[in-house]
Amino acid sequence: MKLMKRALPVVVSSLLVAGITAGCSNNEAASTKSKKGGESDSNKPLDITIMMPSFDQELADENSTVVKKLEEETNTDIHLRWTPNDTYPDKFSITLASGDLPDIMVSASSYVKAAQSGEFWDVGKYIDDYPNLKKLNPIIRQNASINGTLYGIPRIRALGRNGIMIRKDWLDKLGLQEPKTTDDLYKILVAFKNDDPDGNGKDDTYGMTVSQFSGPWDNIQTWFGVPNEWGVEKGKLKPYFEFPEYQEALDYFKKLFDEGLINKDFAAMPPSKWYDDIQNNKAGVIVDVVDSAHRIEKELDKLEFGENSTAEQQEQKTFMTALGGVADPDGKKHYLPTSGFSNLLLIPKPAVKTEAELKRVLKFIDQTNNQENQRLLFHGIEGKQYTLDGNGYVVATTDKTVLKDLQDLNQFQTFIPEDLTIKPQQTPLREKEAEIQKENEKYVVGNPAAGLISETYSRMGAQLDQIIDDARIKYISGQIDKAGLKAAIEQWKSQGGDQVTKEMNQLYSKTKK
Repeated sequence: MKLMKRALPVVVSSLLVAGITAGCSNNEAASTKSKKGGESDSNKPLDITIMMPSFDQELADENSTVVKKLEEETNTDIHLRWTPNDTYPDKFSITLASGDLPDIMVSASSYVKAAQSGEFWDVGKYIDDYPNLKKLNPIIRQNASINGTLYGIPRIRALGRNGIMIRKDWLDKLGLQEPKTTDDLYKILVAFKNDDPDGNGKDDTYGMTVSQFSGPWDNIQTWFGVPNEWGVEKGKLKPYFEFPEYQEALDYFKKLFDEGLINKDFAAMPPSKWYDDIQNNKAGVIVDVVDSAHRIEKELDKLEFGENSTAEQQEQKTFMTALGGVADPDGKKHYLPTSGFSNLLLIPKPAVKTEAELKRVLKFIDQTNNQENQRLLFHGIEGKQYTLDGNGYVVATTDKTVLKDLQDLNQFQTFIPEDLTIKPQQTPLREKEAEIQKENEKYVVGNPAAGLISETYSRMGAQLDQIIDDARIKYISGQIDKAGLKAAIEQWKSQGGDQVTKEMNQLYSKTKK
């Protein structure tokens, strides 16, 4: 768990080479902007250019039937600027330097410096005026802000995506129920190690697989009530590891390690090998994104029935179950969220010059979140890019020529307030994963310092994080005791952590005014 891992890094690359041009000339750009209607010019189509990353070779263009349909629905004249995803960050910076800016552009990491320099509109002042945008989840809104200012519309993703995946066949064999508390989970891990859950008569299983990736520890300690990166005490921010619940969580981790309920080599296991043991009948639990359950299930189907297993064979046995997390010893639930978004839709001030023009662009983004337009951008046109089966599930066409009209248009979808697209028919496990992600949102714990950028952390964050990460691993594995853990925290403070805390509190107090 990194204190600033969701705060966007300050990367000084906003202005590269003055005079570089991309796309149309300055005269053409001026001509385009002269055609833009303001909020009061409601009968005039909005002339709008959108820049975004692409992932495919064959892409939708301005003659796409899907684009034309969206133009009809939103009273717009849409122009698309595609850039391959691999080169998008460079193109983003070059475009900023060129002065030839689109009306909407998907963000890249270098946007932070430009935003703080006034390159993009502060949309947080306006989104409450729009029926869909005003429903943006407050945790996502904070996560997507910079020092309290929202410079773009987040492309939202599942906020409650984290969870626990458990071998259901092992639970069933041992007569165990899904865990409800951290104590229940501990008892399951003990049984998975000691009670031969795979039935092969050998002592060759253990409870939970963990790797170098810190995600499982970050998730589990949140279950104990440890704050999400920063907590608030008496109106002041404090790092998560200075709260008493952190020691309680670490003692739990150490107990799992000492009793052999997790793999002893966790600190050396590369994340690429992390899933191997649960997919090879050695471990029974993994804590990660909950939608991993169906992917593990698929691998276990192959192990049981062979590479070419049929749907009928797969239905014979259910290997996996999933849940969002477990409650703390007092029965309360606290879950670690994801950031809840993937980049922003930015509106550059040089392109969208007036408040009236901004409001018209925001209206367009709001309109793309209507149910009909979400489905249009994601699925295409019914009868062309997709059909519905007898149960109302979506069935996408396989005709690549027809799909070209839709390709990558979802890159400017924001899904606010929620995903309203039509789902294909799913397995019961995948349906459960989706339900868990939705249910988890009731229990996720926001980071009160999300989006605050400490200058000291920007320079020293990696080194400071390493001090705490190393201490956690050493404590779990018995290399240091509580005195050693305390010494590591004092080292963090003296080597810059106290200054980070001071800066974060200064920023925090400003956002609360």
